[in-house]
Amino acid sequence: MTDSIRLSRSGDRPRVLALANQKGGVGKTTTAINLGTALAAIGERVLIVDLDPQGNASTGLGIDRKSRRRSTYNVLIGESMLHEAVQETAVPRLSVAPSTLDLLGVELEIASERDRAHRLRNAISALHATQLAAGEECFTYILVDCPPSLNLLTINAMVAAGAVLVPLQCEFFALEGLSQLLKTVEQVRAALNPSLSIHGIVLTMFDPRNNLSTQVVQDVREFMGDKVYDTVIPRNVRVSEAPSYGKPVLLYDLKCTGSQAYLKLASEVIQRERALHAA
Repeated sequence: MTDSIRLSRSGDRPRVLALANQKGGVGKTTTAINLGTALAAIGERVLIVDLDPQGNASTGLGIDRKSRRRSTYNVLIGESMLHEAVQETAVPRLSVAPSTLDLLGVELEIASERDRAHRLRNAISALHATQLAAGEECFTYILVDCPPSLNLLTINAMVAAGAVLVPLQCEFFALEGLSQLLKTVEQVRAALNPSLSIHGIVLTMFDPRNNLSTQVVQDVREFMGDKVYDTVIPRNVRVSEAPSYGKPVLLYDLKCTGSQAYLKLASEVIQRERALHAA
């Protein structure tokens, strides 16, 4: 794949996707890291915004906790501009705005502010303006890694985003929490961000040897139709190992099934973006 498939031209506003699921352990951060890496590999300029206080996306991209002098916490409380928090990663064309445990208290700190739900959106707008003014290559995609809850951090991500990407684990209770997430998306669309949509649902941790996994895939496709990506992310030991080395799996082992699946997902995301632009 080449730069020719890129949708965004330098100067266009970045496409913002929020990766959200209130359940933990569904592969949300893993998807943020590896989808971001795959998009960068096919020519996009990508920023991952880590809004999870656990900071796993930052750690998984090799950002040491001691080096996070400016984080998304500082940005949301108004102490720093987003461009001051952004750090380059070992992946060409991929940057990250890291998080710290301070994010746990951000909701209390900004709860009384009128713009509390728009902090990230405003920060992204300011970042884009700063890049334009400096003559820098602008980010074309911003992926926001949300915490495993539907709190003010997730609301900020959805208000800033054009669409939500939902990682969903192939397990028995997969559909149980999906309806609540979809309800939250509808509420945000009605009250705060009318342009918000569901970009797609990506099924993760699929084990073809497990009949339950196959049944979950069928159930989710029946329930959500074409909102479900064709690409399914397999359960893969190399994907699990990569974060402990501070690397996306595409850098750790490009040829493994997990890496190939994320490259396919990136291609599918781009195809959906093309369809949206053509509509």
